[in-house]
Amino acid sequence: MSEGPYSDLTPTLELACELMSRRSVTPEDAGCQDLMIARLEAIGFNVERLRFEDVDNFWAVRGDSGPIVAFAGHTDVVPTGPEEAWQRPPFEPCIEDGMLWGRGAADMKGSLASMIIACEEFVAQHPKHSGRIAFLITSDEEGPAINGTVKVVEWLEAQNTKIDWCIVGEPSSTSYVGDVIKNGRRGSLGARLTIKGVQGHVAYPHLADNPIHNLAPALTELTRETWDQGNEFFPATSFQVSNLNSGTGATNVIPGHVDMVCNFRFSTEVSADELQVRAEAILAKHGLNFEVEWNLSGQPFLTSEGDLVDAVVAGIKAEVGTDTELSTAGGTSDGRFIAPTGSQVVELGPVNATIHKVDECVKAEDLNILSRIYKQALSELLT
Repeated sequence: MSEGPYSDLTPTLELACELMSRRSVTPEDAGCQDLMIARLEAIGFNVERLRFEDVDNFWAVRGDSGPIVAFAGHTDVVPTGPEEAWQRPPFEPCIEDGMLWGRGAADMKGSLASMIIACEEFVAQHPKHSGRIAFLITSDEEGPAINGTVKVVEWLEAQNTKIDWCIVGEPSSTSYVGDVIKNGRRGSLGARLTIKGVQGHVAYPHLADNPIHNLAPALTELTRETWDQGNEFFPATSFQVSNLNSGTGATNVIPGHVDMVCNFRFSTEVSADELQVRAEAILAKHGLNFEVEWNLSGQPFLTSEGDLVDAVVAGIKAEVGTDTELSTAGGTSDGRFIAPTGSQVVELGPVNATIHKVDECVKAEDLNILSRIYKQALSELLT
């Protein structure tokens, strides 16, 4: 084990702390990728650094032919908020009471460390493994996600490089590491809607046209609509309003417009195009004068079965001793950019109870277990 402030820890926890000590708030990488690249090059990976705009990414691969099993993840973290609200400095990782504390412990520098150590140990035991091992790493997952994984995937497509199996290190677990893996995600379709009316004095409503009043019946119908029934892998599609804004600030003015931000999280039973058509039909049915801007940030994807699911489930069984639950719940991840290429994709990472929160933490031993699961999955796929 190397010398340094964390050198009395296991290799996985040592590397996790080294990564977490870097203040890599989106889109900053703060040297995390340099650290990972040095470790990967030392065990025979060839690395392509891929910077798009202000975002650092890299693609690393070991092996010359055969199927590719890729680890995907991100070095960026969300802002800490007021650091004085933290019990421990967010970028000074420490282990107390069996917990690893600091920003990125769960999301997702702990996973990155586990991946690296798993590969180091696997390669040491199987230097002539079959197939190829790869890493797809970005620093733009927590931000706009426009110059990160999506651009690397486009670059890979141009190189005619196909990922066969992809393990995304997002924190998927609920109670203990490996109890849940994500084998798919719902799609995400957002909308910014403006309902136009006529501004006027509240005492003279006949001279105005209140857009809030006009929107209300349509909004009720949108929230009560059954968009689909879901299926065995996905819950029914949901519609949620995240922001509603109108008014001039004065109490005696009927506003001239109302702005609404909303989102569909949708299953594979319905398409984004169908949702748009049906939603706009409801707005039109209520006679609204509206403008809408749609934003599709991710299509739903599903890896219901196959070699990758089998390998990860077997790895969890071998290291944890329990069966795992396959789930498509939660928000979007960068898996949405990788799955459309034909890759099997699963997400496996530590417990997600504290992600994006003050005092983010994970059980320290969970990262050691996670690294062994990743290594076992490699063995299932490449030996």
